[in-house]
Amino acid sequence: MQIYTTYKVKIKCYNHIFKDTVKVYRNAVDYLIDVCNANWDSLLRTGSSLQRQRYIETLIHTTKDNPNPKYDFDSKFYKMPSYLRRGAISEAIGKVSSYRSNLKNWSDDPIGKEPSVPKAGYTFPSMYRTVMYNQTDDYRAQIKVYVRNTWDWITVDLRKSDMDYITRHCKSRKQCAPTLQKRGKEWFLDFPFEEKVTLGKTDVKDQTVVAVDLGINSAATVSVIRSDGTILGRHFCRLPKETDHLSHSINRIKKAQQHGNYRTPRLWAKAKGINTDIAVKTANSIIDIATLYNADVIVFEHLDRRGKLHGSKKQKLHLWRSQQVQSIVTNKAHRLGMRISHICAWNTSRLAYDGSGIVVRGKDAELDTYSLCRFRNGKIYNCDLSASYNIGARYFIREMLKSVSEKTRLHIEAKVPQCSKRSTCTFSTLISLNAVLTSA
Repeated sequence: MQIYTTYKVKIKCYNHIFKDTVKVYRNAVDYLIDVCNANWDSLLRTGSSLQRQRYIETLIHTTKDNPNPKYDFDSKFYKMPSYLRRGAISEAIGKVSSYRSNLKNWSDDPIGKEPSVPKAGYTFPSMYRTVMYNQTDDYRAQIKVYVRNTWDWITVDLRKSDMDYITRHCKSRKQCAPTLQKRGKEWFLDFPFEEKVTLGKTDVKDQTVVAVDLGINSAATVSVIRSDGTILGRHFCRLPKETDHLSHSINRIKKAQQHGNYRTPRLWAKAKGINTDIAVKTANSIIDIATLYNADVIVFEHLDRRGKLHGSKKQKLHLWRSQQVQSIVTNKAHRLGMRISHICAWNTSRLAYDGSGIVVRGKDAELDTYSLCRFRNGKIYNCDLSASYNIGARYFIREMLKSVSEKTRLHIEAKVPQCSKRSTCTFSTLISLNAVLTSA
């Protein structure tokens, strides 16, 4: 498996000099989008992506063997570096391909407005090695930019802490061509890195699974489970200090809005920074637990965050960084050779792990906290911990039923009916399934 990561390096002392470079590049992409769209039928017949790039280049670029191209690109974009031109061609082909695909889907089912021809948008140029970018020192580089109406080299200083981080952590990875990027008022070089990892192929019966229940009130509840239902560990990731900081920051924003100050960028920036810190610490905690138990798979709920939020807790849901936590954990787990899996989130918290049915939480169960629940048999238990058991159990049930024949699966479903519907499976279902498989 290939993993791609990107690290940004700040360019020091320069602010406005790169604007013309980006403007010329985007204008070139817009020009090439029209060329690709007008010649799309011919472009489709050329074959591979490299052949398509060469075909468009013959239409726009003057050479000794091609003195009269169809389009006068060279006069509009004088002395544009060849690698940058080819990068713009690839960008334009990708955008037109997406547009044509959307247009075909709309023609088959014309719902909504017809897709419009794309524009370059907020694309940024890649600084290809030797022709656009040269590393001259540990903290200094030369890049070719459009300055004084021509393409020329300039020397830029790179932030020391950024380059030291890359040197320390990315020695074993393959470095690709950096991209010139603007964030706010500052400019950066984004360095992409490529590495190959081998994910584990442990049999499902021998796997150790880390089941994670991401919560709104508590950061994460983690259970380490084996396929036979053995619980190896239970861990609670609570970040009370960071959560209090976030609540205090949100309250400051509310107070400012009550006094008519609706635009509070500094207060929102602080709140977003605290929220990101919570997500990073939660992800690190999950990875530490998975490493401690030498886990094979980390299992999350499939959380669909689309649609408009309603109710009294919609602000908490807006601030909930569940997707960011899963993304960070995925990147780190793959680098360690661990797999990531997602299961259906329906009823994981609603159903008791012991199979007793629907639970009652918080005030409805006459309890002081919403994190506790009462089972139908009167048992009081941590609701998030019960949910994490169900998450791990659903993963094992799905994988076990995959590996058996259709006849065996029907036999199992006859004895354990909950297996036929994944959204009703609980930890007790896994215990029953193991009992059936052992007796067979």
